[in-house]
Amino acid sequence: MSRIGKAPVAIPQGVEVALNGRKIRVKGPKGELSWDLPHDITASVADNQVALTVAQEQKRYRAMWGTSRALIANMVTGVTEGYNIPLKLIGVGYRANMQGNKLVLNVGYSHPVEMELPAGVSAVVTENTDVAISGIDKQKVGEFAANVRRVRPPEPFKGKGIRYANEYIAMKEGKKK
Repeated sequence: MSRIGKAPVAIPQGVEVALNGRKIRVKGPKGELSWDLPHDITASVADNQVALTVAQEQKRYRAMWGTSRALIANMVTGVTEGYNIPLKLIGVGYRANMQGNKLVLNVGYSHPVEMELPAGVSAVVTENTDVAISGIDKQKVGEFAANVRRVRPPEPFKGKGIRYANEYIAMKEGKKK
């Protein structure tokens, strides 16, 4: 059995969870998210908790049981607290700014890199080198942060590039004469 799937998801005060067939909708102070449950997984809402059960005890369904529970828990956290991923630009002349709905990065290329913000994701640039990406959908926020980091990943010799704020880069020793 799935240890994660067995645990019910607590619904905090001010959050509303509605089931409509296979679709689960979570509404809270920061917004609303919805998701379709996979087949052979059923959900029930009772006593301010969402409990999931699996129809068959096969490996594939048990795996989806835990994944479904984690995704619902992420939805509840997203509509109550939201998600925030801070990024740092390390390098001489590296900077970022917002132009309308676009994040513009100057990271050592001959041209600035413009990235359109997806729906439901916002970015705030502070001090030209700090970017905070936030939103209520953990998957969208994480994917956009990874795409921004992919523009110029940190290199191991000088440490230049775009990195997560809490990321550690193992530095290598340069060439010896």
